[in-house]
Amino acid sequence: MSDAELSQSTVVFGLRMWVLVGIAVGAAFVLFLVLLSVLCFLASRRRRRRRRPPTPVHHHLPTSAPPAPPLKVVRAPKDIQEVPPSHAAAKIPLAQVLQFPIPDSVEIVATAGNGKERRVTHPPEQPPQRSGGSSSGSRGGGAADHAAPAAAPEVSHLGWGHWYTLKELEAATGMFDDKNVIGEGGYGIVYHGVLDDGTQVAVKNLLNNRGQAEKEFKVEVEAIGRVRHKNLVRLLGYCAEGNQRMLVYEYVDNGNLEQWLHGDVGPVSPLTWEDRMKIILGTAKGLMYLHEGLEPKVVHRDVKSSNILLDKHWNAKLSDFGLAKLLGSERSYVTTRVMGTFGYVAPEYAGTGMLNETSDVYSFGILIMEIICGRVPVDYNRPPAEVNLVDWLKTMVSTRNSEGVVDPKMPQKPTSRAVKKALLVALRCVDPDASKRPNIGHIIHMLEVDDFPYNRDERRGGRAPAQARLPEKMPSETDITGDNREEPFRWKNTRA
Repeated sequence: MSDAELSQSTVVFGLRMWVLVGIAVGAAFVLFLVLLSVLCFLASRRRRRRRRPPTPVHHHLPTSAPPAPPLKVVRAPKDIQEVPPSHAAAKIPLAQVLQFPIPDSVEIVATAGNGKERRVTHPPEQPPQRSGGSSSGSRGGGAADHAAPAAAPEVSHLGWGHWYTLKELEAATGMFDDKNVIGEGGYGIVYHGVLDDGTQVAVKNLLNNRGQAEKEFKVEVEAIGRVRHKNLVRLLGYCAEGNQRMLVYEYVDNGNLEQWLHGDVGPVSPLTWEDRMKIILGTAKGLMYLHEGLEPKVVHRDVKSSNILLDKHWNAKLSDFGLAKLLGSERSYVTTRVMGTFGYVAPEYAGTGMLNETSDVYSFGILIMEIICGRVPVDYNRPPAEVNLVDWLKTMVSTRNSEGVVDPKMPQKPTSRAVKKALLVALRCVDPDASKRPNIGHIIHMLEVDDFPYNRDERRGGRAPAQARLPEKMPSETDITGDNREEPFRWKNTRA
């Protein structure tokens, strides 16, 4: 187009041709920019949608996993209301389990036909689905009858023991049947069980009373998880599903010492003097391993006759470490809330809350007296002068009537020398001054030395070679019960 044509006027407002061309080109450019902006905006929205972060996932500890194949049908008695169990928990290292608090639990009271109430706790999970009118808790009907047995227990991530599932322990104990109960305490119920491989075990089901189950679970795992000693009950494994906390121990097949001392054994006790001394020495050796063979040392805090389990050969095994405390080498004591069993607690611990291994030594001294005399530490059915075992025994020794303290049910009376040796060791253990009590290794030495506490050479002014090895002077009968007698330590009686 020539310059003349571009300079000609047009009918559009009399504008020249080149002006109209410029306007058209400008409008096209603006339109192109608008379209480009729209396309960029749409593309950016699509990219933002693609890059939008997914819904946040809270990494809480899983409390359930796909249920394992059901076990063989075990039907609960008709007179006990069934409670549907929660699904099996995922198997996670115990260290992770203990980092999370126990969820609020639902407590259900089931009343059996014998009138005994049993409290059962379950985590508040979604109720199991029901199909065909059969509850998942009944394990009855359908595929449950033909399911394969559960897998063997997994090896624990702690490096010792096994991680047992709740279903395995339910099957082992017959759904925690009352007839399998072999012990009950303030923090749990102990059941006898048989695993799939025929191994007999003792299952301690810890009661979830204000988190006490979690505390005792941690204490026992920390205290005796790796302990291996012939005079300590071995912890085989554990179960931690939801809010359930259970400990699995080796099964000791002859009951506990309390049953043999104070139970209905007839007019003559099967425990001879030799058997009783074997039990005393075995218990002492178990305590010595806790006090001197571990770092940090373990203070049991609940040494008593009911916590001494016995096998068929009267070998003693110390059990129940739920109150145990760890004491490092850099500390001489720990301050803690006073706990223990009435009659066995050391007076300085009861008065100050300061705990160390001498508290166990005091309880062990009470245990020796109980084994020798066949009497409980505090018996309100006896005359006032005989209620407290320690005071009564000191009185008997001070009147030179040591033989009169021996259990009348003992089949054959021991020698006077043997009785005096055991009594003097016991009285050394319950010295009111904790610093004067012997350590447990010294106690074992005193019990094993034949010429302790005195012999002919010592009476003539000499000293026997064995006696020369003793680091402390052993008091005579009158020394123990003279002016230094302690005021009896008394508790408010908590027994029914």
